[in-house]
Amino acid sequence: MSETDTPAPATGSGPDIPPDRLAIHPSSPHFDADKLGRGVGIRFKGSVRSNVEEYCVSEGWVKVQAGKSMDRKGNPLLLKLSGPVEAWYEDLGAGAPVAKTG
Repeated sequence: MSETDTPAPATGSGPDIPPDRLAIHPSSPHFDADKLGRGVGIRFKGSVRSNVEEYCVSEGWVKVQAGKSMDRKGNPLLLKLSGPVEAWYEDLGAGAPVAKTG
């Protein structure tokens, strides 16, 4: 196989690959309503998660709510969990390109 025949890991950004970092809170600088509207699937440590508040593929972490605890401003407390993260757009179906670490 030549270099052009081998598929490269989907770590860049493109129209069909979710961004490296994305958050669901509008106050975050990593919030993007258009991309969230497409539906982003997250696989963390091999299992699909639906409770992710924020993720970063290149740094390998997700943030999830810590139960029903709130901070002094009324926002949920978040736990930062480290491990392999994969992200994809759910509107593309089963064969969607996946953003993951190398």
